[in-house]
Amino acid sequence: MTMVAYLDKLQQPNGLFFHAPDSQFYWSRGNGWMAAGTAELLRALPKKHKNRARILQGYQRMMASLLEYQGEDGLWRQLVDNPDAWPETSGTGMFTFAIITGVKNKWLDAKTYAPAARKAWLGLVKYIDEKGNVREVCAGTNKGTSVQYYLDRPRNVGDLHGQAPVLWSASALLR
Repeated sequence: MTMVAYLDKLQQPNGLFFHAPDSQFYWSRGNGWMAAGTAELLRALPKKHKNRARILQGYQRMMASLLEYQGEDGLWRQLVDNPDAWPETSGTGMFTFAIITGVKNKWLDAKTYAPAARKAWLGLVKYIDEKGNVREVCAGTNKGTSVQYYLDRPRNVGDLHGQAPVLWSASALLR
C-alpha cells in the first residue's frame, strides 16, 4: 500500500515529513497533506486491514510531534519546527482536521489532544475575514533550499488551500 511505503521511506524519526528528500524542511502544508490524508485513510480503511496498525502508528507518531510544535496562538508555523516562522493557516487547518478526527474516532487520547484541537480551531478562526476568506495561506511552494526561502513565500488570502481545511475542520467538529 502506498501510505505504508510513504511512512516507511519518508516519515522522519520525529514523526514529521521533509518537503522532499533533498529539501529537508518541515513545510507546514506538505505535512498537512500527510496528516489529513492519513486521517481520511484511517476513516475509510476496514478495522481488520493488514496495514491499518502500521498506518495508525505513523499517524499517532505524527500527531504526537505536532503537539510539541503547536504555537501558543494555537497555530503551526510555515516551517513546523521553527518558532520564528509565521503562522500558516493551510497546514494548521489540516492538522486541526486530523486531530479532531483522531479524537472523535478514539485514535488519540481526548484528554491530551482535545485541548490542542480546541486551541487550534479557536486560533484558526481568527484568520477568517469578514468576507469568509482565510488569511496567511502559503502560496504554492516548490521545494526550497533554505529556511529563508520558506519564510519569504507569499501569503495569500482566500486561497482554496486554506479555505478547504477550515471547512474540513468544521465538518469534523460536527461529526
